[in-house]
Amino acid sequence: MSTHNTTETAPEAHGVRLAAGGAELTVLPENGCRVGSLRIEGTEVLRQGAKYGSFPMVPWCGRTELGRFRNGDERHQLPVNSPPHAIHGTGRDTAWRTVRTDESTAAFTYELAEPWPYPGRVTQLVELAANAVTLTMSVEAAGDSFPAQAGWHPWFLRNLGGEDARIDFAADWQEERGDDHLPTGRRIDPLPGPWDDCFGMADGVDVTLTWPGQLELKVTSRAEWVVVYDEQQEAICVEPQSGPPNGLNSLPRLVTPIDPLEISTTWSWRTLS
Repeated sequence: MSTHNTTETAPEAHGVRLAAGGAELTVLPENGCRVGSLRIEGTEVLRQGAKYGSFPMVPWCGRTELGRFRNGDERHQLPVNSPPHAIHGTGRDTAWRTVRTDESTAAFTYELAEPWPYPGRVTQLVELAANAVTLTMSVEAAGDSFPAQAGWHPWFLRNLGGEDARIDFAADWQEERGDDHLPTGRRIDPLPGPWDDCFGMADGVDVTLTWPGQLELKVTSRAEWVVVYDEQQEAICVEPQSGPPNGLNSLPRLVTPIDPLEISTTWSWRTLS
């Protein structure tokens, strides 16, 4: 792979490819700046397809109730793309701009615009090492302050050709999920899976996926919330995020021109074979 440095360049049509040791990663800036592929010692660990890989959730995570939120006295309506709610933000449906790349790192950005009602900028930094990848995202306000969230939605393959993955974590609480798939506002003791649920970890997200005899992969973040979704046979989703689903309404984090929202997550791994 050629090593190059760029500034304010157009996204590459076939993705931005990074490599470090036995790890290879491809970012698809034109398809929502998702990580389209992560191969560890030649084995793909992400579900493939235009909707999958691992996409950034920004400027909100999960479902926003009926697509509505308030900012002070202002009321806003977002597109209802998962009726009756708005889900996963606008970043995954946007073409991002490649700002810079080298052999193992890359940075991307996009400008917040309609249907999001406030101007701003989102930046994602991808840093690949031989045994880990770190993703960092920031949301900046260009004018008026606004509530926002950020996180990631990786689709890890349940099976890598051997036994199915095991998932292990110890949550401090679970956000009780109502019939409308939104948190009720009550925190309960964690329940057994299968899950499409948000969990709280006061000391930061720490979830381990183990494919017996093959690979152990740990998802960590200083963020306190993670959604675990394992109701599909093909994949397991472990989604660190800056707040719970519907957080624009229930736990708004205000982004101001002098106080951007910043979040990062690291996936670290070791082979077991």
